[in-house]
Amino acid sequence: MAGITFGRRALAALAGLSLAGGIAAAQAGEVTFWTWRQEDKAVYTDLFAAFTKANPGITVKFEAFPNENYNTIVTTALAGGKGGDVLHARAYGGLEAMAKSGYYLALDKTNVPELANLPDDANASESLRADGKVYAVSLAGQTLGLIVNKDIFATAGVAVPATWADLLAACTALKAKGITPIANGTATPWMDAIFATVFTNPFVGPAWTADMLAGKTNFSDPKFTAALARLLELKPCLPDGFTGVDYPTSQQLFSAGRAAIFVGGSFEIAPFRRGNPKLNLDFIAPPAPAAGQPTYVSRFFDSGFAVNAKSANAADALKLVRWMATKDFAEPAAAKLGNISSLKDVAAADPLLAKIAKLNETAMPYSTLVYFRFEAPTGTDLLQDGVQKMMGGTATPAEVGTAITTGLSKWYKPFQK
Repeated sequence: MAGITFGRRALAALAGLSLAGGIAAAQAGEVTFWTWRQEDKAVYTDLFAAFTKANPGITVKFEAFPNENYNTIVTTALAGGKGGDVLHARAYGGLEAMAKSGYYLALDKTNVPELANLPDDANASESLRADGKVYAVSLAGQTLGLIVNKDIFATAGVAVPATWADLLAACTALKAKGITPIANGTATPWMDAIFATVFTNPFVGPAWTADMLAGKTNFSDPKFTAALARLLELKPCLPDGFTGVDYPTSQQLFSAGRAAIFVGGSFEIAPFRRGNPKLNLDFIAPPAPAAGQPTYVSRFFDSGFAVNAKSANAADALKLVRWMATKDFAEPAAAKLGNISSLKDVAAADPLLAKIAKLNETAMPYSTLVYFRFEAPTGTDLLQDGVQKMMGGTATPAEVGTAITTGLSKWYKPFQK
């Protein structure tokens, strides 16, 4: 029933747009840009004004739709030969679902030579596996790690943790002072996958990940399940009743200065600063397994810009997307949106984001998103479901590892050996 209701709402929204002219053919010289980021309207309006100044005669019309309905609205419109000229596109599996249906125009060095400004892994995030072609210009990279309230640690006289033992000791010391060490709860599934990835990646390491992708091992491997088991050691560090604490509540705990650490992504920094400008933030890699051992943040690319394959304004749409692959767009966009640009030569102006960009030089991938979101069941769905059960006491780490491997083996060929 939920899916039927969702579909009806999306179709109703689409019908309303049609009546309002929202999906009608754009006027000559007008490029329509569709996105789910209503909150970024002011930023994009400024950026598009700069584009129009550099490209007289071409204006950009910003249209935003609810995030929860965006995919359905866009798919329905494109299937009918309509939709925006330039579309804010998902990455990885989200991109593939649209590109393989022929909805996006393939981009290459002939129609978008500026793709050379992007690193290979950014272009790969907006590529179709079947043909290897790029279908969108990547916007930003996101980094997962620990966001730290430096003032809480300083006032409590507790050192910011560098190792796993440090983290557990810091949690004990902070709790003794009435401070919640880690703000995260487990009631919001997608955050559970992030929480697990942040802490398990340093324990498994890049070599294990490479072997797993090649099918030489899988998520049932004791190395992975032992890393998962480490999460159980963090239960005393989480808020009271953490199984019922959802994402917004976790954000509020941290933003209000009532928790010392938030396990999340670089995309959280700008909202935290807006919510509480007094926060004195740092971003650190998760703790190393032991002193002297390496640690790794986790990284993925997040969204891009595609051209509607049936756009009546394809030439102008391509001009806009080409511009979005240059510093003229990427530099101010990164600064105003609080992102780390996907482009090779765009340095982060914000000191904290610049620090994160440096951490990215030795990052590991957010594997279940980067490699296992192409078919169902997805790796992130399996991981978040398993971690939620494990932290709630209804599954063991070994059972979670087996469930992830079994689920992925339905479509991931290296696991079918």
